[in-house]
Amino acid sequence: MQFRPIAALSLLLITPAFSQTKLQKVDVTLAPPKNFKTKLPPGYTIPIVDISAEKERQVIVDREPGQYLGHPTTVLLDDQTTMLTVYPKGHGRGAIVYKRSYDGGKTWSERLPTPKSWETSLEVPTLHRVVDAAGKKRIIMFSGLYPIRMAVTEDDGANWSELKPIGDFGGIVTMATVIDLKTPGQYLAFFHDDGRYIRGAPAKAWRFWVYTSLSKDGGLTWSVPAPIAMLPDANLCEPGALRSIDGKQIAVLLRENSRKYNSFVIFSNDEGQTWTEPKELPAALTGDRHVAKYAPDGRLFISFRDTTHVSPTKGDWVGWVGKYDDIVNGTEGQYRIRIMDNTKGADCTYPGVELLPDGTFVTTTYGHWIEGEPAYVVSVRFKLEELDAKLK
Repeated sequence: MQFRPIAALSLLLITPAFSQTKLQKVDVTLAPPKNFKTKLPPGYTIPIVDISAEKERQVIVDREPGQYLGHPTTVLLDDQTTMLTVYPKGHGRGAIVYKRSYDGGKTWSERLPTPKSWETSLEVPTLHRVVDAAGKKRIIMFSGLYPIRMAVTEDDGANWSELKPIGDFGGIVTMATVIDLKTPGQYLAFFHDDGRYIRGAPAKAWRFWVYTSLSKDGGLTWSVPAPIAMLPDANLCEPGALRSIDGKQIAVLLRENSRKYNSFVIFSNDEGQTWTEPKELPAALTGDRHVAKYAPDGRLFISFRDTTHVSPTKGDWVGWVGKYDDIVNGTEGQYRIRIMDNTKGADCTYPGVELLPDGTFVTTTYGHWIEGEPAYVVSVRFKLEELDAKLK
């Protein structure tokens, strides 16, 4: 079936659940780029729910006049209400800021003290909860480029170690995802590099590879990276991993940085030992830095930056609602969400996504939320049933 991008876009713009402000109209992209190579449709037909103007959902996590604050990640503690977040003072590179929320992200502490080495972070910090085979719980934080470094806390963030190298290798946005394996205490971490940092610092950029690293001791030590995905004509990066709803399969959603194709996905049916060839995703799931969580009803919510080739929300912080089978089958899903309108290009959205016991998603990211102002960090809260109602 021939795809007509302008016609498909018109379908989106007349959807009752979607209306654009004057500022948002500058996001509309009517045609794909000239070097577009995908054979798939460059746009999508599912509806958009726009909650970007609903200020009551938004919480400012941190904002500083004249200071760029970006790229947060979050972790929800076992009490299911305390949250931690870290983010750099700058675009990726910069001193790591650390905050805590005691009420599920409704309010946030002042900036908390951090170890001295955190001031030397060169990349986006990422937080992950891990548990070893004996049941010892810890939270780990990675900081990338070369060498990849890690800090550890074993008291839920009250006390942190310094950043220390985990091996003689490096990478970009490390570790974008850490997923637990079926063997207790074992974890698989995912990241990418373009040839500059994997063997040392710095080399010449060459080709994007996606890597995994294995921990068998609850996140304390990590293996030499193993490459799992590459395409000669596409730049695969920023892996976002999730399990199938039955737990048997791992899927990894991948940013495509050459902007010639849609995003991609790879699958493993043997706990990361082998992987399928990269497969393009539909336009509805095309974006950067995918982070996924299952809702109580089994549907998936995925947060990402919209880099879809033809989209009325291009460059914004968006979400996708659908089923795991949509990822497997290459179908569009149920609907998209404009979470917040980013006012400067596509500089936004390295998100944290947490699910509270009552079904509330707490999504946290950075962006240029006020035109002409530096990026700052916000949380947005919602339940899927609240968004579902907007479609009726």
